[in-house]
Amino acid sequence: MASISSLFVTRLYRAPLAAHGTPVDPDELSASCCSIAEDDAAGQDWCAAEGYPGYTSYASLSDLPWRFPVFQQLKDSLDAHVAAFAEDLEFDLGEGRLELEDLWINILPEGGMHSSHLHPHSVISGTTYVQMPDGASALKLEDPRSARMMAAPPRRKGAREDLRTFVYVTPQAGEVLLWESWLRHEVPMNMAEEDRISVSFNYKWV
Repeated sequence: MASISSLFVTRLYRAPLAAHGTPVDPDELSASCCSIAEDDAAGQDWCAAEGYPGYTSYASLSDLPWRFPVFQQLKDSLDAHVAAFAEDLEFDLGEGRLELEDLWINILPEGGMHSSHLHPHSVISGTTYVQMPDGASALKLEDPRSARMMAAPPRRKGAREDLRTFVYVTPQAGEVLLWESWLRHEVPMNMAEEDRISVSFNYKWV
């Protein structure tokens, strides 16, 4: 009798942000994101120069937890989520630990998108979702084996999730998603009339 196993599984962590730490006030977090975006001239200039739709603080602000208490509160919660995910992944961190490296705001207006990418030099990456109006983009995750499939035929329509080339995950506001940083992902075009607001982050091994 044949035996078929699944090997080298890609893990995706999904949980309510409030599952760890003191609950973050969603209205305060949303207002802070919008206030920062409005005042961050350097970030706005970078987005304009790079053709980035909407706003990101990725290239302009590296100290959000220091600037706004709500982001320090968010960091404390994320630290606990990342620790739980690292435990599930059975990482042997030795004498080291996973530490927040980057934390940045993303605001995508209607028609905005973020092309396929990964996060080099990090261990765990993720996003917590602040505002997800109806029609807001899902997160599109790509099978990391795609570049090696070469002559493989496409999967059948309706193939089970663990065999698909792309998986679309539609998070809710107040959720956090985590994945290993080598996993390629993108945000397709935002079809909602309202802004899609999220906060993304990277954790490194130190």
